[in-house]
Amino acid sequence: EVQVVESGGGSVQAGGSLRLSCTASGLAFDDYDMGWYRQTPGNECEWVSSIMADGSTTYASSVKGRFAISQVNATNTVSLQMNSLKPEDTGVYYCAVDPDAGRPDCRGQGTQVTVSP
Repeated sequence: EVQVVESGGGSVQAGGSLRLSCTASGLAFDDYDMGWYRQTPGNECEWVSSIMADGSTTYASSVKGRFAISQVNATNTVSLQMNSLKPEDTGVYYCAVDPDAGRPDCRGQGTQVTVSP
């Protein structure tokens, strides 16, 4: 059974930074694309970023240049470094296996990120 566990959320002021982490188990991590979705306070589920099995990365336009996704295959971990945070980044962030930017799917435990003005 594939499981992911997110961590690293918190509350920061606008302009601050947070680093989210996700540890996956039950899969051959090296073979999968990984990524992040977020659910906004308005309950909209959005794709945020993906890192492909080959290491290439993609970002939603709203976070490009501020967020950086990375992974460590040896520890089955994918991270999301979030800088210059804005109040509109507030939401519950979910780690995803084989993320689909066109069909975001916010499920699981998630980790809360709150950015105050």
